[in-house]
Amino acid sequence: MNLKVRRMNHIFKEDGKTLIVAIDHGTYNGAAEGLEHPGETIEKISAGGADAVLCNFGVARAFAKELAPLGYIARLDLPPTYMGKGHDSRLVFDADYAMHLGADAVMVNVGQGVGVEEITYPQLAQAIAYCDSIGMPVCSEPVPGGFDAGPDFKTLDNIARGARIACEIGCDFMKVGYAPGFERVVDETFVPLVVLGGAKTKDEKEFLGSIRSAMDAGASGVAIGRNIWGSGNTVSMTKALAAIIHKNASVEEAYEILKTGR
Repeated sequence: MNLKVRRMNHIFKEDGKTLIVAIDHGTYNGAAEGLEHPGETIEKISAGGADAVLCNFGVARAFAKELAPLGYIARLDLPPTYMGKGHDSRLVFDADYAMHLGADAVMVNVGQGVGVEEITYPQLAQAIAYCDSIGMPVCSEPVPGGFDAGPDFKTLDNIARGARIACEIGCDFMKVGYAPGFERVVDETFVPLVVLGGAKTKDEKEFLGSIRSAMDAGASGVAIGRNIWGSGNTVSMTKALAAIIHKNASVEEAYEILKTGR
């Protein structure tokens, strides 16, 4: 078994699906509510049945013990902070450092659009070329308009085109936005797609319904942050999502798990 396959199997389970929890928000705006103590958050999502965590190097190094039972995806880039400008993420770490910390994959944010693609696409290509040589999977995160661009950019057409561009560059799997008609994104790409959670929602049933729809449309899992650790019920929300992803639970069944913890 080659190294890339071995590492992918630490993220995607035997059914080919995965529940990734993203806790990499701190480089944008500091300690978000629910992420004040990353070690405690990791323990909760692990107890809930998450498969892998996307986090920054500082968290991975400081909370290695808590992270050990889970797959680990290392973010190699930095976005503008909450006081910065623009929507382009900059590649600042390399895959050798990720491998040193035991990463199973690396993440690079990209996006189509003026002022973003000129910087991010070459960065993704650079990371893929090197990671192929060391057996490290690369997950791209194509965001139309770039990191934190407005909702007007995130149409189904832009999501599908951006996902295909990232496929063509050579990523191994992808964290991508969801929109009604997501079947088109699945049909026009050729790597596993994990759907991001987007902005935090107050309607838990509607949120679970969107994840059910994404899985029915052909997604291979999710990579969600705020709607898990920001929910106020991290363990049960993780359990509810794990049931949809790995046990094909309905929205009603998942909502029952969220409310009862079982």
